[in-house]
Amino acid sequence: MTDKNPPTAYDSPWKDILQIYFEEFILFFLPNEYIHIDWTKPIEFLDKELEEVVKDAEIGRRFADKLVKIYLTNGSEEWVLIHIEVQAQEDSDFAERMYVYSSRIYSKYKKKVVSIAVLGDDNPNWKPSQFGYSLFGYRLNVEYPVIKLLDDQQQQSQLSASNNPFAMVVLAHLAALNTRSDRTLRKQEKLALVQRLYSMEFEEQDILNLFAFLDWMLTLPLDLEAEFRQEVKQLEVRQAMKYVTSVERSGIETGKKEHALSLIVRLLNRRVGNVDDTIVNRLRGLSVEELDTLGEALLDFTSMADLTNWLEQQ
Repeated sequence: MTDKNPPTAYDSPWKDILQIYFEEFILFFLPNEYIHIDWTKPIEFLDKELEEVVKDAEIGRRFADKLVKIYLTNGSEEWVLIHIEVQAQEDSDFAERMYVYSSRIYSKYKKKVVSIAVLGDDNPNWKPSQFGYSLFGYRLNVEYPVIKLLDDQQQQSQLSASNNPFAMVVLAHLAALNTRSDRTLRKQEKLALVQRLYSMEFEEQDILNLFAFLDWMLTLPLDLEAEFRQEVKQLEVRQAMKYVTSVERSGIETGKKEHALSLIVRLLNRRVGNVDDTIVNRLRGLSVEELDTLGEALLDFTSMADLTNWLEQQ
């Protein structure tokens, strides 16, 4: 039995939580900037537009990003764009990507663009905050604000006391980093976060949203996941609340599986060629844990036969 936990899928939960709690994100990380945004006007997420802008400019590994249209409180009707990039591991091309994406967004909309980097890696010394060069009298220098989640490691008490949903987001992300190689500790940390979540004065939907986030971030092996679910049920009985019902948990699991399946199919298409509908239907019959196992195994695949053989052994 390995002490390691299943790999954490950082991208999907971050994209979802940023969309749900964008205002809280700005308030939590950028309080000085928060007051300059007109929150009485609707904000608009431009995810599809962002994909169109950057689709042929893949530089490094993208994890999660958002493009948001906002208005300022300066009395003008002009709108601006906030581009948020979440990076969960070191990437030597990250600063260049921030510049390229920002410049492409500006070229498309001819509006002011503020790019913000959220770094969720485990290296405290990796904080790329600018991109530039100079040659023949030409100088380019682009700087952007950096939110380093690891910097909050020493602020656990303040995070625990905060009623901003993003305090829970940061706690869950840090717990995922700190427990990657300790499955038992991860279960303990995950349960502690659920207990804290239930003790906060959040609305029911907020509890469900944040539970889904930490459930995605703090993945557990199948045996410990079963123990965790049982302990959550006991917690709900003790506190006379039933937020994470079987129906909602089923929805969370379905979301996990669909995301894992989509990722596996994309990887297989690159490794062994286009996967037909028959194979995809067979993959749908796999559990989330089996899809995770396939995700590791396919790194060694060189042909469709390797995939077929793997499926026949399951």
